Amino acid sequence: MATASGVSAGPVLQLPSLRVPSSRLLPRRAAAGAPAGNLFVKRAVVYNRRSCHHFLPSNQRGGLQAAVLPVAPPILDDEETRKQMAEDFGFTQIGEELPDSVTLKDVMDTLPKEVFEINDIKAWTSVLISVTSYALGLFFIAKSPWYLLPLAWAWTGTAVTGFFVIGHDCAHKSFSRNKLVEDIVGTLAFMPLMYPYEPWRFKHDRHHAKTNMLIEDTAWQPVWQKEIESSPLLRKAIIFGYGPIRPWMSIAHWLIWHFDLKKFRPNEVPRVKISLACVFAFMAIGWPLIILKSGLAGWFKFWFMPWMVYHFWMSTFTMVHHTAPHIPFKSSDEWNAAQAQLNGTVHCNYPQWIEILCHDINVHVPHHISPRIPSYNLRAAYDSIKQNWGKYVNEANWNWRLMKTILTRCHVYDKERYYVPFDELAPEESLPIKFLRKFMPDYA
Repeated sequence: MATASGVSAGPVLQLPSLRVPSSRLLPRRAAAGAPAGNLFVKRAVVYNRRSCHHFLPSNQRGGLQAAVLPVAPPILDDEETRKQMAEDFGFTQIGEELPDSVTLKDVMDTLPKEVFEINDIKAWTSVLISVTSYALGLFFIAKSPWYLLPLAWAWTGTAVTGFFVIGHDCAHKSFSRNKLVEDIVGTLAFMPLMYPYEPWRFKHDRHHAKTNMLIEDTAWQPVWQKEIESSPLLRKAIIFGYGPIRPWMSIAHWLIWHFDLKKFRPNEVPRVKISLACVFAFMAIGWPLIILKSGLAGWFKFWFMPWMVYHFWMSTFTMVHHTAPHIPFKSSDEWNAAQAQLNGTVHCNYPQWIEILCHDINVHVPHHISPRIPSYNLRAAYDSIKQNWGKYVNEANWNWRLMKTILTRCHVYDKERYYVPFDELAPEESLPIKFLRKFMPDYA
């Protein structure tokens, strides 16, 4: 088919009706190859894995036909396109898509055997680092004047995030050869965070088994359009939650997923109850002791604010690891394990002090290739992955543009585009997103 201006446009496709703000209505001369008409809408899409523009006459309503103009080769197969995407999204590298024929076992078999070895000295050294850095943080909080408290909270909350990573290794059986030791250490490591160890372990195993699978993945999921259309109040809450307060949305995840016994299999419930009892014991004993010693203000200073910093890292690490405009969530019938774990996981570099206190949890690609790799071996494993599969990995340095991309673009699920921003679907109610887009720095 050819457009009115004679440009070949490929097949005519039936497309859904769109509600597009007036700012997206452009004069016909604004783009060559657009269909004839006074005004048209130009919309970038990914269709059948090809980057396209389609031009929609603005006076049409309901179902409509539009010329679809391919403007690039398959989106991840063109090096220049990937470089431009990396610059736009705040990445240093966007990898090629892994061929369908490659299996997760193929990738795992290239890893050196020594990266799977548990080293008791290194494991307990990580515990010593976390305990010492956390105690130092509490000392800073106690001695700091009010204007230095944010720095003390940032250090202490990051240090206590290291406790989570230790428990995380225990849950994956990569901390000790003794399962009982792992259960005890994992439970104790999670207690100051008010995180029930066993409920988290059960749900986290599902995250690894179903990474970036629609509905099934228990970590971040795109919003479904039916959710934001269900009620105005819920729509506003979701927009705010996936926008300005997204770096703390792990608090909602913590509450929703880990305290409801109905979310667990009958054989899991006894262990879940033990973990919940430990958490409630910490609340019943630990909190009153803190308040008795230092008052409610002390509880706020010594526990609550470091806990909020911990949840900032919990949310940020998780969404950066698996959320980007070019990383799709797929239905179970389209999902590919190797692609989800290698292509769908991001390696992100953070300031070195954060990586030390958090035991290299940011070196996340090898952890998704095999969760049995201890945290202290993740860098050696990633070096091997870079040597053998380097052109397929996604890499970034933590920066403003990367966060801005996630917070302002990665919202509602769309099969072709992967994500649709809230302000395309509900522009009048997306003021929090427009605020972030306008005022967040764009430094990469």
